[in-house]
Order: sequence, then structure tokens, then C-alpha cells
Amino acid sequence: MKKIAILGSTGSIGTQTLEVVRANGDIEVTALSAGKNIRLLAQQIREFRPRIAAVWEEADAKELRLLVADLPVTVVSGMEGLKEVAVCEETQVLVTAIVGMIGIVPTIEAIKAGKDIALANKETLVTAGHIIMPLAKEHGVRILPVDSEHSAIFQALNGEDGRAIDKILLTASGGPFRGRTYCELEKVRVEDALKHPNWAMGQKITIDSASMVNKGLEVMEARWLFGTDLDQIQVVIQPQSIIHSMVQFADGAVIAQLGTPDMKLPIQYALYYPQRRFLAGERLDFAKIGSITFEDPDLDTFLGLKYAFEAARTGGSMPTVFNAANERAVSKFLNRQIGFTDIYEIIRFCMDEHQVIASPDVDQILNTEQAVYDIIESRW
Repeated sequence: MKKIAILGSTGSIGTQTLEVVRANGDIEVTALSAGKNIRLLAQQIREFRPRIAAVWEEADAKELRLLVADLPVTVVSGMEGLKEVAVCEETQVLVTAIVGMIGIVPTIEAIKAGKDIALANKETLVTAGHIIMPLAKEHGVRILPVDSEHSAIFQALNGEDGRAIDKILLTASGGPFRGRTYCELEKVRVEDALKHPNWAMGQKITIDSASMVNKGLEVMEARWLFGTDLDQIQVVIQPQSIIHSMVQFADGAVIAQLGTPDMKLPIQYALYYPQRRFLAGERLDFAKIGSITFEDPDLDTFLGLKYAFEAARTGGSMPTVFNAANERAVSKFLNRQIGFTDIYEIIRFCMDEHQVIASPDVDQILNTEQAVYDIIESRW
């Protein structure tokens, strides 16, 4: 019986992780955490019977305690609560499906406690990869990627010598605005940006996919996960979302992972690695697909990807600035306070204003995040 805990159990990745648990029957859920969706978390607690459940606000914790008063679960709150979920003694794998830099500290605590990490929280490696990867190595902990693209690379590398990597080909669908000009992007609405052509995801990541910021964050993650240089990572537009990513090796061979766009596959692969399990769902029919096409990304239109490469090359605290600026800008766009291309403008301004810290510790990372938020709130 595998025992897992989930940070962010009511979000898109968290609920799909619980679908995997439900379908397999041999995974025990030891701890859960959520943000504001207290009613759904209460339902999850009743079904999966974790020992610990965490929410951010103590007021929400009080409500949750009333909803599950008849169950043997400890309800906690705040960062200390997230840390309790992360280090729950029985847990073997922590699924980090929580959104934002709030996931960094509990992930570090889990690694120190010897838990393998099924990583779906981009911010952890984007902003703190220089801390996380050496720490995981020190404690003998596996970082198992849950993002579909990173899982594809992870699968393509299975049994291969990572030192023989020549290039990582990170695929992207291009999102709902592929082929549009920058002027056309200035006019898009929230409803347009939330219509991803292939994937069903949470709002924030869907907007990030539309702006291609998401692909930039994945580039930053990939360099830490697979120990490559930025120059070894190439983004390729693959509109059908059939090829989830590829690895080119020193001898010129390219290994790709293909499949339908279903996040339960990389989730299940991470939970059971290196074992493969049956997963119900649609299978690829190559005769019906007909063709798989490729394009170069348009960096002059989708500035999020261009700025991400710049932030990654600068390094230090600059990826934190990029991530934090985008996070706050996306929130403002979803609240209809700014336009779509204002997301790029805000990222650019914050990057230009920042004095880089070469090797930030966790406190400096979180302080940088807050400083970026303060700048944005003072101007927009």
C-alpha cells in the first residue's frame, strides 16, 4: 500500500490525483491540504480518511472542523499546517499540486523528512531549483515530475544515460492564440484566453498557456530537473498535443513520448514509478490523427517565453521576479483590471526594476516575491 499526501487537493491536479487513487485502490491518502474550497475538502476527507487536513486561514479551519467533527482527522492551518501535511510520518510521496511560491517551504520540509516529491508546483524549481535539487540529492529523495512535458522527458530518459542528452525538445500546443499577431492579442478577452484547444486545466495555468509564460516556466524547471544548459532546451510548437516532449541524444537519436492529453497519465506514472499501471481512457488512433505538425514559437508575439529565457539566463532572483510578476498580472487579468498584453508589460517592468540577488535563500526568494507584488500594486 503506497501512502501519499497532497498539497492542493481541491485544484485540478489534486482532484485528478484523487481520481487515480480511486481507480487503483492500493494508495492510502495520509494528508490533504486546500485553499478556500472547504466543502470539497470536507467531502475528500470523508472519502479518503486522511489523518491530517490543512487550510490556509484559521477561520476556514474552524469551519472544516465542524464539517468533519465526527471523523478522526486533525485540522490545521497556515504555513505550519502545510508543513505538517508535508512531513506526515506515514507518507512516502508528497504530491505538490499547490499553486504559487507558498509550496516552496513545505516541499523543503518534506525533502528533509525523506519524502519523495511528485512535483506539480512549478514555482518550487523555477524560483528555488538551486536549493531544491542539491537538497534532494543530499537526502536521497526523488523528484518525480508531474507536468505532462517533464514527465514525457522523464519517460524518454528512462534507462538512458542522462549525460548523453544533446537537446531537450519541449513541446507546446501554442494555446488558443497560436498564429495571432501582437495587435490581435491586445484585444482578447478573459473568456477567449480560457479556451485552451486541448487541455482542461485551472484558470491560472490556462492563461499562462495562452501567453506562453507557462512554457517559459517549464523551460526553467527542465534545466533543474534534467541538469541541462539552457542552450540544450528547445521549445517546439506541436499543435495537436500528441507528442508531449522529446529528447535528442548525442548520437542523433530522438525519443518521444506520445499520448492523449490526459494529466492522469503523468500523475499515475509519478506515483507508481518505475511501474506502469493500466489507465482507463482514450487511446491514440494514428489513422484518425492523420498528421502531427511542428512550428517554431513566435517570440516576437508571445513575449512571455522570450522573457522567461532572459530571466533564466540572468538567474539568481530574476526567475522569482518573472514568476511573481506574472502571477499577480494574471490575477489582475482574470479580474478584468488589465488587458492580456499588459501581462507582458508588467513582467518586463518588474524585471527591469530588479537588482539581482545571485544565490537567494528562501527568505530572500519570498521577500523578492513580496517586493514585486508591492511594485505592481503601486502602479497598476
